[in-house]
Amino acid sequence: MTLKKQHSLLNRANEACDMLKKHITEENIIRIISHNDADGISAAAVIANAIKEEGGQFHTSIVTRLKPEFVKELAKESYNLFIFSDMGSACLKYINRLKADAIIADHHQPAKIEANSNVVHVNPHLFGIDGSKELSGAGSSYLTVRELGENGKKHLAYFALIGAFGDMQSQNGFSSVNKLILDDGLESKVLEIHEDLKIVSKNEEPLYKSLAYTLSPGLSGLTGDLEGSKAFLEKISLSSTMKYTDLEENQRDILKNELIKINPAIFANVYSLPKEIPLLRDLEEYAYILDSCGKNKKFGLGLGICLGERQKALETAMDLQRKYRDQLIKGMEWIKREGSVNLDYVQYLYSEDKDLKRIMGTIASVGISIGLLPSEKPILTLAKMHNDIKISGRTTREMVEKGVNLGKALDDASRSFGGQGGGHDIAAGALIPYNQMDNFLNLFNDIIEHQIT
Repeated sequence: MTLKKQHSLLNRANEACDMLKKHITEENIIRIISHNDADGISAAAVIANAIKEEGGQFHTSIVTRLKPEFVKELAKESYNLFIFSDMGSACLKYINRLKADAIIADHHQPAKIEANSNVVHVNPHLFGIDGSKELSGAGSSYLTVRELGENGKKHLAYFALIGAFGDMQSQNGFSSVNKLILDDGLESKVLEIHEDLKIVSKNEEPLYKSLAYTLSPGLSGLTGDLEGSKAFLEKISLSSTMKYTDLEENQRDILKNELIKINPAIFANVYSLPKEIPLLRDLEEYAYILDSCGKNKKFGLGLGICLGERQKALETAMDLQRKYRDQLIKGMEWIKREGSVNLDYVQYLYSEDKDLKRIMGTIASVGISIGLLPSEKPILTLAKMHNDIKISGRTTREMVEKGVNLGKALDDASRSFGGQGGGHDIAAGALIPYNQMDNFLNLFNDIIEHQIT
């Protein structure tokens, strides 16, 4: 059955590929609209690179949210093909109204609407495949271009895996369609796998920062804690100021053994691009760099790196990443100090701090993973944005198995107050009017109670 589902998804992706081929052949400029996180930037990148290799042209916009008003504005543009990557499934009602052709390459929970004949909808959920863990938005986008050109685009499969890392789909290894994509990458000889410690910035940062900045997998007492990381290294007689790459072999073994005691998942498969420059060689590190660009609203910078820009672009991106990581440290300290507000079935964090706003979803996820926040309640982060509240929801796979579906809960609750929401069962988002925040929280708490009882 699983293979049949995958086959049906691939057939749909090939329909989208045929539509894209037609417009490239007709020399139409392809209009790409994608999401602003690491998955969305990777999704735009795999499509843009594929079009570029075929001699086509494209115009890309990276946006934080696909609003109906934006789709209505797109309808006024004179393009013959629109591609919505890592978004679009929830806005099918409005995309159906476009007179031009359209491709949706998404993985979020879709609206219960059929696509019109001029729209090809590529989404794993349509075929019984879980888009929260088995395929990313970049994965759907990769499948859309996989058969493009004389020899296909398997050498671009790594962008789909960068997107999967960005959406935290690799914790237990890649499975289902993600595994198919991984096999494509290995077959193309662009990608390699080896076992290693999964700490970040091994070549760039002193060891204590590498530990404190490591988010996935989380390290209790170290992640987000510079002083805790220094104390840990002092306890095992390692210099905190040395870089990982400067350690002797026996020192690396000591570090590995001690970190495994904290979280065995810290020593696992690392997926790398051997021909890429060191900064971008590790796919997970690549995803972090794109995420930093997205969080700092430098979408073009992230996409430019994916399209081959290096040197100055990477220097700028690394500066953004350092600032982003400093914000994460600040956020983790805030969680330790303040904790979350608990209702009967959910918990939430609220802030109007401009630095915390952009990282709320990340620190909530990490806070749960390292035990700073209780894992038995889904968590919402609430950030005031003018007259609205931007909401991010996170939970655990265990809570999903008990019935929690954040995408549906946030969609239902936000619509009740004139907002919009959606996403995955394990992670989702919404936007609601500020003056409805308390009412929204009470309704959301009731919805989660209903889901799990």
